[in-house]
Amino acid sequence: MKLFKIVFALLCLLCLFEMPYGYYQLFRVVAMGSFFYLAYTEQTRQGWPIIWAVSGALAQPFIKVALGRDIWNFVDVVWAILLIASVFIPSNKS
Repeated sequence: MKLFKIVFALLCLLCLFEMPYGYYQLFRVVAMGSFFYLAYTEQTRQGWPIIWAVSGALAQPFIKVALGRDIWNFVDVVWAILLIASVFIPSNKS
């Protein structure tokens, strides 16, 4: 799971560069699925499922949220930071 999050964080940061539009479309699909997967698998971690579910809803490709390039870049950086932070923040599993 740690490697998955790190690779996913790198994919988020790759959005900061000039990529073909197809990359961003594919990223939305991958991001939505990945965030919803994280929300499901991390149900025991307090707060994280909500963060991942909201991120998945924001990234979904069906009803696109037009935020502008600068705001999307900021969101991508926040997602990358959250993904990396979730690797190092200990789980509260009993």
